[in-house]
Amino acid sequence: MSLQAYQRTLNTTEDPRNTEYRLFAEITRQMMAAGQNGTRDAALVEAVDRNRRLWIALATDCADDNNRLPPETRAAIISLSIWVQKYSREVTRGGEDLEALIDVNRTIMKGLQPGGGTA
Repeated sequence: MSLQAYQRTLNTTEDPRNTEYRLFAEITRQMMAAGQNGTRDAALVEAVDRNRRLWIALATDCADDNNRLPPETRAAIISLSIWVQKYSREVTRGGEDLEALIDVNRTIMKGLQPGGGTA
């Protein structure tokens, strides 16, 4: 089976929560790895930017009137996204610790796990 066929199959069979969890896990691991050396290098900037783009996508989805999440949850995700955007700039400029972004992602991941509640 080709990679494209596998990805098509995965996209049609995987639960959206699992997809979101997997993406959060991948990006969170990338940020953790990039932050290990303690410097603000290209790997850290790339990881933080990838996380920022994930949160923009989530906020855009939550702003859509067709989104089926409860309005309070949608508003909370949009608010978190705004915070992530601002805080990410501070991290990449060297003023703030990366760990807060990682903690937020981990909290969302807990909510995405079966029995974890609504994220």
